[in-house]
Amino acid sequence: MKALNRAIDRFCQKHRRFGIPKLMLYIVFVSAAVYLIYMMDSTFMLIPLLGFNPALILKGEVWRLITWVFIPLNDNLFFTAIALYFYYFIGSTLEREWGTPKFTIYYLTGILLNIIYGFAAFYIADFIAFLTPSFLNLSMFFAFAVLFPDHRVMLFFIIPVKMKWLAIIDAVFFAYTFVSTLVLGHIISAFIPVVALLNFFLFCAHYLVRLLRPIQARSTPQAINFKKAAKQVQRERASEPYRHKCAVCGKTDVGNPGLEFRYCSRCDGYHCFCSEHINSHVHFKE
Repeated sequence: MKALNRAIDRFCQKHRRFGIPKLMLYIVFVSAAVYLIYMMDSTFMLIPLLGFNPALILKGEVWRLITWVFIPLNDNLFFTAIALYFYYFIGSTLEREWGTPKFTIYYLTGILLNIIYGFAAFYIADFIAFLTPSFLNLSMFFAFAVLFPDHRVMLFFIIPVKMKWLAIIDAVFFAYTFVSTLVLGHIISAFIPVVALLNFFLFCAHYLVRLLRPIQARSTPQAINFKKAAKQVQRERASEPYRHKCAVCGKTDVGNPGLEFRYCSRCDGYHCFCSEHINSHVHFKE
């Protein structure tokens, strides 16, 4: 996984103009247009014309390789609008975070994995898998959640919810869809959500591991270097000639000439404190 991600990052660095800028905006715009046409279509021929069908693709209807991405999620205008808004928000944020080349590769890889699975199901089991963009787009929630787990969004524009909780709900939905479809005996259809998750694990497995191991992050090289730097500063300050030094924070009148120092009469012995700690320190008792 790491080797693959490093290879993708190197490719994106060398080919900064690769990809489709504002890709999610185009996908949402076309999806909205298809939805409006679908709602006005009295013949109900639009979805069969756009749906993924390997047999028809092999006969020349190659547009089906991509048009299934724009199939409406459901008939409800409100939920469709909310879903498209979230897809645009998450997709555009991922593009800003990763850059246009990597996000384009991420989304196109998800489409390609679904197409490969659809053709495999057709050739192996003579089954036409009904591919929809719902699981492909919902997989972006996981990518967004591992990058920004504490980011808050307004659910239905009213309820503030952290992305990590939405990702958990998303995971429950994926698991329920998989199990319920499997129980009904539709084995090939049950694995369509799993295929959508492959894209997430290919690109974001290392983010997920880092998120699930917060203790490991504390011992990163950056944290260790910071501790070393802080100790070095303390040693340098200790070696400087000074008259007053705070017994709490170690600040001296040499390093902080404008800081006021006082001695505490309630401490046993002579202990100096800066103005920030003269009234908040723990008294020394012998």
